[in-house]
Amino acid sequence: MIKKAGLTGLLLFGMFFGAGNLIFPPSLGALSGEQFWPAIWGFVLSGVGIAVLTLIIGMLNPKGYVEEISQKISPWFATLYLVMLYLSIGPFFAIPRTATVAYEVGVAPMLSSNIGAMGLGLFTLCYFLAAYFIALNPSKILDSIGRILTPIFALLIVILMGLGVAQYGENIPQSSATDYAQNAFGTGFIEGYNTLDALAAVAFSLVAIQTLKQLGFRSRKEYVSTIWLVGIVVALGFSVLYIGLAYLGNRFPVPAEVMNADINKGVYILSQATQAIFGQSAQWFLAIMVAMTCFTTTAGLIVSTAEFFALRFPRFSYKHYATLFTLIGLAIANLGLNTIIRFSLPVLLILYPITITIVMLVIVNKGFALSKVGMQLTIVLVTFVSFAGVVGEQCQILFITEWINRLPFAHLSLPWLMPALVGLALALILPHRQRDI
Repeated sequence: MIKKAGLTGLLLFGMFFGAGNLIFPPSLGALSGEQFWPAIWGFVLSGVGIAVLTLIIGMLNPKGYVEEISQKISPWFATLYLVMLYLSIGPFFAIPRTATVAYEVGVAPMLSSNIGAMGLGLFTLCYFLAAYFIALNPSKILDSIGRILTPIFALLIVILMGLGVAQYGENIPQSSATDYAQNAFGTGFIEGYNTLDALAAVAFSLVAIQTLKQLGFRSRKEYVSTIWLVGIVVALGFSVLYIGLAYLGNRFPVPAEVMNADINKGVYILSQATQAIFGQSAQWFLAIMVAMTCFTTTAGLIVSTAEFFALRFPRFSYKHYATLFTLIGLAIANLGLNTIIRFSLPVLLILYPITITIVMLVIVNKGFALSKVGMQLTIVLVTFVSFAGVVGEQCQILFITEWINRLPFAHLSLPWLMPALVGLALALILPHRQRDI
């Protein structure tokens, strides 16, 4: 059982840990300054705790979140929500982001500055061809990712993190950025959204289920115990690397002009710290580490997204979907890292609260009978508040933003939490309640 959990945990860790997991922790460390610990705990809560819990809950149901959402909310909502989720963690945001980070952090510094977009284009073409080759054989993904690539890139990250903390750990952190000075925990919590891990957990739960089926179990009890062990393996791996990378970013000396510039602080810290620690061999080390880290996630996302669409919309085959999503990811990757991050955050601010609420409903429904109408109302309330908050912020509609900020827990960047709790309370008392067994 421990061996099965270890192998599956390594596979999932390799699929989860990608571009955002590398660049956002050191960026948070630098920007949080003196407010490092509340910021990183917020980040770990949303980036690790909620993600792992989402993964475990999805793995407990052999049919995954499709059945859970269809039964508790409605089949059409399950389809709509999951399509948006898979497209977000797949070809529109996460897949192209992994390729762009691999290029900008690892490869671009070794190229001449006049190469520009041509270098990104050539790199992403080769990168996506390799990922597509692995994705065409999803049954072999345990061997190619879990047993081989994950241990290699995890060891490289640990080496960089350990040496970096040893060299810069005694430095005094810089002053906190405005958002962190005012609300360190809430800002860190929202930054955890950028990892996409809670959304990816919905998708990867199906991959984990298929992997565990290949390993075989003697009983349901052994299967459930293995799932919880898998969750522990993934949670420990993430927490150690997140805190270590963030601490490195918190203590690494970043010039004021870089802190004030519109560049990705995580990319800068990873690149500069690696060069400072390893000298002339730095960029090759960084290129290999980042490419492996991002590549495992890219292959895993192509597989999980193509498998979902092939099952949900069987008019086209898995191979057709894998080809389509690889090509879309290739095209969007060439827009550049900052562009991808800028467009992804508003979508995440809507999808994340809905995802967390769904997980909450599934958990509560295993212990208490809930009304289906009440659960539907809970999702409506959370979706409305999340959507309104994004519209108010993006369109600069002050009265909407002010209304959202008056809601309880808004100071923690959780304005949707009270509507979720109100909806859950109604689901406990409204008629026609049902309970999961």
